[in-house]
Amino acid sequence: MLNNVVLMGRLTADPELRHTSNGVAVTSFTLAVNRSYAKAGTERVTDFIDIVAWRNTAEFVTKYFTKGQLVAVEGSIQTRTYQDKDGNNRKAFEVVASNVHFAEAKRNGANRGDFGDANSTGGDNYQRQGEAAPSFENGSDDDFKEIPTDDDLPF
Repeated sequence: MLNNVVLMGRLTADPELRHTSNGVAVTSFTLAVNRSYAKAGTERVTDFIDIVAWRNTAEFVTKYFTKGQLVAVEGSIQTRTYQDKDGNNRKAFEVVASNVHFAEAKRNGANRGDFGDANSTGGDNYQRQGEAAPSFENGSDDDFKEIPTDDDLPF
C-alpha cells in the first residue's frame, strides 16, 4: 500500500502549538494550494487542505513558519470519523505531516526565527551573499544544454 502526499502552499494563519494531555506537542494548520490547471475563461481554483504535525515537527512549524509563507509538506492522508454537534456522523480528511520545508527564500524581518535549521532550503545563505536563491523563476534558457540527436545514446 502507498499513502504519500507532497503539497506546496501558503499558510492561512500562524500555526499555534498545543499539547495533548500526555504532553505531546501538536499543531494543525491549513495550506492554501492552487490547482495546477484552470478551465479556459475561469480563474484558478484554490484548495484549503488541513495539515496536522506532531512532536518535533509541530515545534519546528510553530517556531519558524507564519501566515502567508510558502511551505512544502510531506506526509500521508489520514481519515477520522466524528459526530458533529447535531449528532450527525462526519468524516474528516487531513494530511499528517512527516516533514515540513521552507519553499521560498527568507523574507527580511517577516519570520520569527533564524532559518539555520537543517530543514531549511538554504535560501538565507544566498540572501547573505547577495544572490538570489536558485529557482525556476530566476533561471534562463542557457541553464539547459541541448542534447544532439545524431549521437548514439547509451540507453
